[in-house]
Amino acid sequence: MAGVMASSPAVLMRLVASAYSVAEKAGTIVRKVLQSGELGIVEKTGANDLQTLADRLVQKSICASLSKNFPKVTIIGEEELPAEAVEEDLIENGHSSLILQKSCPDQYISLKEEELVVWVDPLDGTKEYTEGLLDHVTVLIGIAYRGTAIAGVINQPFYNYQIGAGASLGRTLWGVLGLGAFGFQLQEVPDGKRIITTTRSHSNKLVIDTVQAMEPHDVIRVGGAGNKIIQLVEGKASAYVFASPGCKKWDTCAPEAILHAVGGKLTDMHGNAYRYDANVKHMNSAGVLATLKNHEYYLKRVPQAVLQALPSD
Repeated sequence: MAGVMASSPAVLMRLVASAYSVAEKAGTIVRKVLQSGELGIVEKTGANDLQTLADRLVQKSICASLSKNFPKVTIIGEEELPAEAVEEDLIENGHSSLILQKSCPDQYISLKEEELVVWVDPLDGTKEYTEGLLDHVTVLIGIAYRGTAIAGVINQPFYNYQIGAGASLGRTLWGVLGLGAFGFQLQEVPDGKRIITTTRSHSNKLVIDTVQAMEPHDVIRVGGAGNKIIQLVEGKASAYVFASPGCKKWDTCAPEAILHAVGGKLTDMHGNAYRYDANVKHMNSAGVLATLKNHEYYLKRVPQAVLQALPSD
């Protein structure tokens, strides 16, 4: 009996392997809704806070699929949706066999379902999705243990869409602390350049002042937290700087895990880590600073006025 137990994959790896397949299905749903042309846009708190049919279907698909296969895991999704039966065609029972073949890091081998919290952003970059800036869009599934983001899956449904007809659309990135991150080519920004990626639709004076204080060689403004972390690990940007509340735990859990799995860092503007326990408040109220390298350089340059305006939790 012991032999059988030893060879069955750890709960964490099973959850990541399922989340991978669930995220791939989510990408398919996101593409289908766009092709249908019926986005079903609803304003939540205003014109910069939108929800589409894709957000709703994807969240139902992810939450129903994962809770069916991991009933004791706590799952927290961005959208407030009515409790209702989920259509069978939204359920994904598959898993990535490649992920199941990887060894679970020792410190996570004995984790139980009930110790894990999953943070879901069904569509990160909804505003960009409605505006046709499709490369900004991601689906985020983050996994936390004892308040720390330890694994993440990011699907980019429209990766390659600029290539045109015949390109295979979409990709899925994933990572686990202590194991590494996969599905992309890890690169640093060339020549130690300081390229800052920051918000496209949620800017204000604090945000702009903080970016300038970093003395950047270049500034990129794009939508989506997932997208900005992908820029860091692919060498398109050296720091993601967002000196404002606005980001939520489901925006940062999966990207943080992937970034940390390759040695990067995500903190608030004071350099403090965010916590991802089931009972934490959802808002990342002290902003987000993320880097692949040289985190201290950027932290030291956050203006005093910003630190006062954005107290740590």
